[in-house]
Amino acid sequence: MADITFKVFRFDPGTDSAPRFDTFVAPLFKKGLTVLEALFYIQEKLDGSLAFRASCREGVCGSCAMHINGKYRLACETQVSELGSDGVIVQPLGHLKVLRDLVVDMEPFFAKYKYIKPYLMPGSPSPEREWPQTVGEHAKVMPSIDCILCACCHASCTVTATDPDYLGPAALLWADRFARDSRDNSLDERLRLVDQLHGIWRCHTIFSCQEVCPKDLDPTGCIADLKRKAMKRKLFGH
Repeated sequence: MADITFKVFRFDPGTDSAPRFDTFVAPLFKKGLTVLEALFYIQEKLDGSLAFRASCREGVCGSCAMHINGKYRLACETQVSELGSDGVIVQPLGHLKVLRDLVVDMEPFFAKYKYIKPYLMPGSPSPEREWPQTVGEHAKVMPSIDCILCACCHASCTVTATDPDYLGPAALLWADRFARDSRDNSLDERLRLVDQLHGIWRCHTIFSCQEVCPKDLDPTGCIADLKRKAMKRKLFGH
């Protein structure tokens, strides 16, 4: 049974003057061991004060997103054996305040998500049964609906590092998701929210958000789609 060295970011703002890395040695006790399972081992066997978030352990909730060996990933989907033999370095998500160790304050992230109004606004009374949608119409929103709001894209974005008011790739992806939806009839309002200094025009099209998305989504492409819609509306009024 091989041993793996973990260097884990530690910081408690209430007691620590500066962040540090603690080193733990954990056994590779099963085939397919994930970073999340290793963190639970460290917490249960080596240091019960280690703080991190986790819930579903199935790559669905997004709560275990963190910076692992140089890349933002979901800890529950990242196998230790695929990270090489030099050990594992774990850090919290970037551009968000550290509350303790690997736990960050997600409130600013979700405030931006709330700002873009992530719900249908059909602009007319609800039908008796449902809003009909063809297979083709539904396909237009398919690239975005799998977003799990893990904030990997937000943490990897160079613009969110320098502009705390930037809406960020996740919020803008969701804005485009509803702008594409045939059941929604509020494109003017949606473009008004994102067609601004800290919205779509702050994106530098670096694709870092796309590279780290655990669901292989394309936030950069969604932002580009919103830019096209905004320019079309400015030039042609529709």
